[in-house]
Amino acid sequence: MVSQTDAHAMKLRDLPLMLRLKQKAIVLHSELGLIEDARGQNSALLSSIVFPRGLHSLLGNIDGKDVVGQFRHRQGDANAHLVYLAPTLSDGEDDAIWLHMLDAMAAQAGQNGAHTLVGEVELSHRLFETMRHAGYAVYSRQVIWQRNPLGRGFTSNQILVASETAGDGLGIAALLGCTIPRILQSVMEPSAEMTGLVYRKNGQVEAYLAYSEGKHGVYVMPYIHPEVLTEAADIVSSALTRIERCRKVPVYICVRGYQGWLENAMRDLGFSPWLEQAVMVKHLTAGIRQTSFDSVQLSARGRRKPAATLQLTGHHHIDKGRRSSGRKPSFG
Repeated sequence: MVSQTDAHAMKLRDLPLMLRLKQKAIVLHSELGLIEDARGQNSALLSSIVFPRGLHSLLGNIDGKDVVGQFRHRQGDANAHLVYLAPTLSDGEDDAIWLHMLDAMAAQAGQNGAHTLVGEVELSHRLFETMRHAGYAVYSRQVIWQRNPLGRGFTSNQILVASETAGDGLGIAALLGCTIPRILQSVMEPSAEMTGLVYRKNGQVEAYLAYSEGKHGVYVMPYIHPEVLTEAADIVSSALTRIERCRKVPVYICVRGYQGWLENAMRDLGFSPWLEQAVMVKHLTAGIRQTSFDSVQLSARGRRKPAATLQLTGHHHIDKGRRSSGRKPSFG
């Protein structure tokens, strides 16, 4: 593994180089990559020098080749998430610069207090193998389902969903605890930046739909109890009609491998599978406890905060079996 010593936090003088490299970035954070402009000059993902917002950008050079990487980490969070890596490499090029930057970002995230680093990478992309060599393990698979903005014919039903409140914290935590496999609970909960809609039945939280809105799309993560499986399509439909921006931009729904039973509901609602991803995790510290939603702390706004967490991610573009070239990110 190449030394990390020549990687440094990006400064204003590095901006021209970053703007050049970012045009060939591999996006490793589906939520941010799909709802924001991943490669535009004013991209929220790539303007972290002036407006950090928890985004950390590093620049390195190895054997005369420049490499840039960015990860997202909020102070105090146990988990950090890779955002992008640039440039892409052809199949014949040495991946040493990727390994170098992945190592540098892991070291920086660890210094910032993160316990794990997550990245979403295409299964067919050569970066998938590079990340495995860098110590990442596949925690889950996920498929991003996509549909065009909701048309006038997309109507709601009698199922009532409501915005989450501070009082829903324990109910949401209990739902996540019984719907996410225990070994994955520490890495599969929605980010704190997401807003949520709740479906209650007989006084219990039976579904929670976390979502983010951006210039280019709406990204939704559904958590639905199997006992309301027959109502899943109606629950999702009602939630989407509550999000006004779904009528203006494409909608993306993330379905994890353990939620395969939601596929029929996605098709019924006019969604098609678009991205297939591996959620990859690198542990930055030893001896991290397994998170359990049996014991949670509630933040001021009522969101879940597990006592100890760890998380990571990855992504893959479905293209009728054709291998991704890696020349251009699958989204942005």
